Amino acid sequence: MANPSRKKKTLGHFKFGSVLFSTTLSLFIVGLFGVILIQARSLTKMIRENVEVQVFLDKGLSKEQLADIKKNISGRPFILTKSDTLGLRFISDEEAAATFIENTGEDFTEFLEDNPLRDSYVIVVAEEFQTSEQLDIIAKELEAVPGVFEVSYMTDLVDSINKNLLKVSLVMGGFILILIITVVMLINNTIRLALFSQRFLIRSMQLVGATRGFIRKPFLMRALLFGMVAGAVASAILFGLVEYTKSNIEGFVMLQNQELLFLLFATLILTGGILSVLSTLRAVNKYLNMSLDELY
Repeated sequence: MANPSRKKKTLGHFKFGSVLFSTTLSLFIVGLFGVILIQARSLTKMIRENVEVQVFLDKGLSKEQLADIKKNISGRPFILTKSDTLGLRFISDEEAAATFIENTGEDFTEFLEDNPLRDSYVIVVAEEFQTSEQLDIIAKELEAVPGVFEVSYMTDLVDSINKNLLKVSLVMGGFILILIITVVMLINNTIRLALFSQRFLIRSMQLVGATRGFIRKPFLMRALLFGMVAGAVASAILFGLVEYTKSNIEGFVMLQNQELLFLLFATLILTGGILSVLSTLRAVNKYLNMSLDELY
């Protein structure tokens, strides 16, 4: 006599809780690392926007000559343009003197009759031109402009930024590779164990003449649903974590990139569905190809 307390198994139905929890946790870890990468990218961009070239001008230039120099410089491709704003600003010798006095607390005008500082243009260099070789070429181009006295930039700072960013990129690339392998293995093992209880039902369906495609379909549909739900849950947790951090850590909002963040969430949902389907397909095929003795 059949036990009434025993639930009837349905093809494609496997444990919801354990699979959802494991998949969500895996995708959350991947997403958290993705958020860190987005913040690192924003921070890198901010650092690179501080790489400047100072163009010091000859003394005694007229307004027309200053305008000609600006026109000559402003058309150069190496100047950063951000939000339709050109990374080029003019600093007069009076402004430079006022800034020097404010920063040092020493007023050189008390013992010097003439202002030794010069008018200058400060150029914010675009990221693709921020190598020592490119900056040397830029400096030579600018020094050839009539009315330019000298071009200056911090060579050591640029080299240091590039070397440190390369090291960080290599380390994070290694972590990403290890993380991806770990997550794929975790999701695959979780689904394989969840399907273990369905192995005899799969064999029963084979014995009554069900095709492989008919047997796979409910498993794959359920796996797709589980994976996408897990991705959505992981994304929701990450979004809440980011919003909480923004409201409690000053300056964190400056590192936000909403477009990349929502792209990350969409990727997590899609990745969850794809990984779950592939892992389920592999597990179902494994049980379809097993002999009866191997199933036991």
